[in-house]
Amino acid sequence: MDTKSGKPPATNGIPWQAAIRFLITTIFALAVLFLSAGSLQWWEGWAYIGMTLFTLVVSRGLILLKNPDMARERAEAGQKEDVKAWDKIIVPLIAIYGPLVSWIIAGLDQRFGWTPDLPDYIQVIALGVMFLGNMTATWAMVVNRFFSSHVRIQAERGHIVVSGGPYHVVRHPGYAGGILGWIAAPVFFSSYWVAIPSVVVITLTIIRTALEDRMLQEELPGYREYTERVRYRLVPGIW
Repeated sequence: MDTKSGKPPATNGIPWQAAIRFLITTIFALAVLFLSAGSLQWWEGWAYIGMTLFTLVVSRGLILLKNPDMARERAEAGQKEDVKAWDKIIVPLIAIYGPLVSWIIAGLDQRFGWTPDLPDYIQVIALGVMFLGNMTATWAMVVNRFFSSHVRIQAERGHIVVSGGPYHVVRHPGYAGGILGWIAAPVFFSSYWVAIPSVVVITLTIIRTALEDRMLQEELPGYREYTERVRYRLVPGIW
């Protein structure tokens, strides 16, 4: 949940389920990518996994240092009763099925050569853009201790508004970073077909941004005033 933050209360510890989920996700991503490609001789697959793992380790490490209670919130938010019904539909599509489909398509495109390869330097630039998007989301996550996995008002955690860091530029920098990564994904994998799940996930993210922003204006004290100072949701000067 891409909202704003205040000072953290005492933490109750980090759920071990989060570490197990991280390990399983990593192994699963490796398996899907390379089984689809039918070969381990695929530098794009290794570069993608390396970049993703680096980002996850850095972001989760910073969270544990700065906002340790957020790890529990992100792990348990899906079971909370106050999660918005529409977000229960959108989250799996964005966080699970979108990446899964893109990995399968990228691997199959590599195996069967559906799309001509782009020059390596263009793919490396695209990987850099993906990394920039991931780090933008990481910055937002570190600044905002209410950056939950699901949209809800976290009243029990003292949910308030703050406009520091990237939130001084746009209201939902985490989503903006995610969209940037999805825009670059088809270029990095040199696959026209990866553009299909990318467009779907980007569209769903924009819808989620609009729904969450409206919810925050209605339910989070001070957020409507914040929107008067920071006028754009995702892209400065556009929307």
